[in-house]
Amino acid sequence: MAVSALSTIKFLKQPTSHAWVDRAIAHLDIILLDHSHCERKAAGVALNLMFRYPSYEKLVRQLTAIAREELEHFEQVNQKLEERNIPMGPLAAPPYGAGLNAHIRRNEPERLLDTLLVSALIEARSHERLGLLADRCPDPDLAKFYRNLMASEARHYGIYWVLATTYFDITVVNPRLEELSILESELLATLHPEPRIHS
Repeated sequence: MAVSALSTIKFLKQPTSHAWVDRAIAHLDIILLDHSHCERKAAGVALNLMFRYPSYEKLVRQLTAIAREELEHFEQVNQKLEERNIPMGPLAAPPYGAGLNAHIRRNEPERLLDTLLVSALIEARSHERLGLLADRCPDPDLAKFYRNLMASEARHYGIYWVLATTYFDITVVNPRLEELSILESELLATLHPEPRIHS
């Protein structure tokens, strides 16, 4: 059963299930640790795009700001881990990210378009799930923390969308977004056995 109130979040075909919310709330330490990994990876994605497309001035300018903010979030999440005596360490990644990245086409300019759209979808899902954690988290401090991060995630997926429509015609962007957003929901259709932000 899905959380229907969130089905209107832009780009997402299906809302997150109640089962994910229940599992996440039951494993907040793991979710917080995974969140740290997610923020680090998000900063890396922005930096990699900047290095790959240095002549795209608007992209570099916008993603410089995103990379900086993701690293700030990474630091903030790590502070929460320290406060709760949760040790930093590796976590096996769910199939979500790899599943989306496997559908990024390898030739240009399709590679750029797909990377921007996949990034937008991941940020949109992060926005949705941080909102769910903010609403349901029994720890008031963590609930406030997640609520404060929601706006950033929404802004980030908007920036990736704007960049896609800056460098590509909307008639190219929309059909590809439709394909990738269906895939994104399919990847989350089966609940991954381990609690993660994107599982």
